[in-house]
Amino acid sequence: MTEPAGAQVDVRPAVAVPPPVSAAQRNVLFAVRRRGEATASDVAAQLDMTISGARQHLTGLVDLRLLEAGDAARTVGQQGRTERVYRIAPDAETLFPRAYGELTNQLLNYLPSDAVSAAFERRRDERVRAAQARLATKRSFEAKVDELARILDEDGYMANVEREADGTTRIVERNCAIFAVAREHPTACSTELEFLRAALPEATIDRVTHMMAGATSCSYEIRPAAADLRRSECLA
Repeated sequence: MTEPAGAQVDVRPAVAVPPPVSAAQRNVLFAVRRRGEATASDVAAQLDMTISGARQHLTGLVDLRLLEAGDAARTVGQQGRTERVYRIAPDAETLFPRAYGELTNQLLNYLPSDAVSAAFERRRDERVRAAQARLATKRSFEAKVDELARILDEDGYMANVEREADGTTRIVERNCAIFAVAREHPTACSTELEFLRAALPEATIDRVTHMMAGATSCSYEIRPAAADLRRSECLA
């Protein structure tokens, strides 16, 4: 059909909208996101459901293109069928907190670059002050790390603490609440690491995985600064 003369044609790109999901399906998606990737056994254990029930949800979410599936790596001596492993598909990303990234980017693009940097630095400083007030109520280093992870989790980063048998401690973020913004404004990403280091100055904190580099999480290795100092003195 021919458009009337003078009529305006809407040429805005269509927004990708994920299909509706049930509360149970959403819980499964969040369980997979929290692990980075998960098997049906992992999801069943995390959500206290049967493996067959978890597998049914996972298969349905693959059909909806909200999950991707592949074969898990086989262990030495493993017998039988290889387990399927699942991870979040691109179509599901909008179901997770993003802090209105598209709108934020649009607004930030109206500002000069130095004003954008100043805005992220102010956000960092305000988050540091709020975090330090909460961390001051914790006595041990371990309790402060746990509280810092809770703060990040409340901010939409789906964060938790992982402690390895060798004593390594990491805060792992399975979701980046500012991912869309950080892709266009790297300052946003750098201030995240600055926030952690300023909020917990008695620690040495290094980012060891990075979602912007293609990892399934941003993870930060955390060590007491005093331990690093003693190690340096021993090596001197």
